[in-house]
Amino acid sequence: MAGKEKAQKRIYLDYAATTPVDPRVFEAMTPYFSKEFGNPGSVHEDGRAAKVAVLRARGTLARLLGVSSPDEIIFTGSGTESNNLAILGFAAHPLFRGYALSDLHFITSAIEHPSVLDCFRELERRGVRVSYLPVTPEGIVPLRAFEEALTPKTVFVSVMLANNEIGTVQPIAAMAKILAQKRKSGFFQLPTSIFQIPVFHTDASQAPLYLDVSPARLGVDLLTLDAQKVYGPKGIGLLYKKRGVEIAPILHGGSQEQGLRPGTENVPGIAGFAEAMTIAFEEREREAPRLVSLRDHCVDGILRIARGAALNGSATERLPNNVNISFPGRDAEWLALELDARGIAVGTRSACMSSKEPGSYVVAALGKGKEYATSSLRITLGRATTVEDIDALLAAFRGMLTK
Repeated sequence: MAGKEKAQKRIYLDYAATTPVDPRVFEAMTPYFSKEFGNPGSVHEDGRAAKVAVLRARGTLARLLGVSSPDEIIFTGSGTESNNLAILGFAAHPLFRGYALSDLHFITSAIEHPSVLDCFRELERRGVRVSYLPVTPEGIVPLRAFEEALTPKTVFVSVMLANNEIGTVQPIAAMAKILAQKRKSGFFQLPTSIFQIPVFHTDASQAPLYLDVSPARLGVDLLTLDAQKVYGPKGIGLLYKKRGVEIAPILHGGSQEQGLRPGTENVPGIAGFAEAMTIAFEEREREAPRLVSLRDHCVDGILRIARGAALNGSATERLPNNVNISFPGRDAEWLALELDARGIAVGTRSACMSSKEPGSYVVAALGKGKEYATSSLRITLGRATTVEDIDALLAAFRGMLTK
């Protein structure tokens, strides 16, 4: 009986895809589902109570991020929507209507999340010029390549802080310094009024549990976060928009969120997001080192067990909870399903990618070849992960890979 119970225990190791809602977060959300359910746009007492909850959460998030005003926090429906609003909303700004689309130059990296890459592909279809920065074999954007990609007509840059597949952390603050120096020298030519160009955006959705995501420290003008990545609820994200930077709405039909995101505010989600971020910031210094230890134990164990396996991404400049390993000669989906059958959940690539796409484009961008891109597993640890869980994973690999 004991053996049967052990076999039935599920081990979740896909925290980069989504996290469970923390009980403390759920408790903070609960009143706004039924007790204080008013619409924040209503003038009566019930609506005012909901509006106060939104204002309180906005103020909490502004304080945590160290931004100058709560109005710089725009709530959205997800990290994906925040990325779309940042990129497409910027490109749609009336300031650019006097320019040919071919005059506008945007920059991103080859390993961005699909919600960023697809926005840039859409801009390319409209005639905008886009440069896709390469990465090193360790998954880092070279600063030299970044600087060389800049042109006098560059107006927008988007590079993610931490990669959702391989966990590599990009030198965002160093990129921001390069942009500042170029601006000061008068390198950039258009346009020069209203706000400084280029505008710098980063998708930091994977980072708040482990890294400082203060926009001021990073030197960014726009920043994306997603509640479901920090033990908050699904269906709520935010876009930090620096005061003075202007974007146009991509949805229409309401004046909420300064007219940038119409639709009734998700009050429970907003309250939960603020609580999740508060907990994340309070526990970061303690949790990150614990996960680094478990991560390294996991990597070392797999590389000993699996002949020819290779770690993807930097061994040091990566998130504390991220393990991404390729098993050449094995199919990633087969490995994931075999582990699932043994009660262990892992990922193969971004959960937002089409199942029809062969392998991981992120791993392919490292220059390792198709056999590595189609055999990569993403194993991401979380608050509930223990050394026993990692040992169980390693035992499962021994059983699978020695057949």
